[in-house]
Amino acid sequence: MNFGSVDEILQFAVDREKEAVEFYTGLSEKETFSAAKETFINFAKEEQKHVDLISDIKGNQDKIDSYELKEITDLKISDYMVEKEYEPGMIMSDILRIAMKKEEAAVKLYNELASQSGDAQVEKVFKMLAQEEAQHKLFLESMYDDYLADHEG
Repeated sequence: MNFGSVDEILQFAVDREKEAVEFYTGLSEKETFSAAKETFINFAKEEQKHVDLISDIKGNQDKIDSYELKEITDLKISDYMVEKEYEPGMIMSDILRIAMKKEEAAVKLYNELASQSGDAQVEKVFKMLAQEEAQHKLFLESMYDDYLADHEG
């Protein structure tokens, strides 16, 4: 990916986050299992917060300055999975696989954008986003692991 300016990088990130909002909103509308529905609604809200953060970096300066970057555990479950497209009526484990792969891709994307930004503040925003997406990935991988434990054997 080559960008001509920091603004182009930020717009690209906003577009990816808006896609994530739509993805999780769509899943929440299609999902009948209430716990999963609630999870997807919450993820859509989190992704919308990311849109708001990126769209107004200057207005979110205090939040950015106070954000503590830390290492997030990676269970790497999704790393060994093949991407799938959502289809109505999919079983929960397949839905979780799709969501995990999306979060995995988002972590990689934001780490790459952080390294390309050339602006310390924008770099921190992308590291923040990578961390947030890594937390989502960990949550989904844990949920997936629990789901399999409950539905096997």
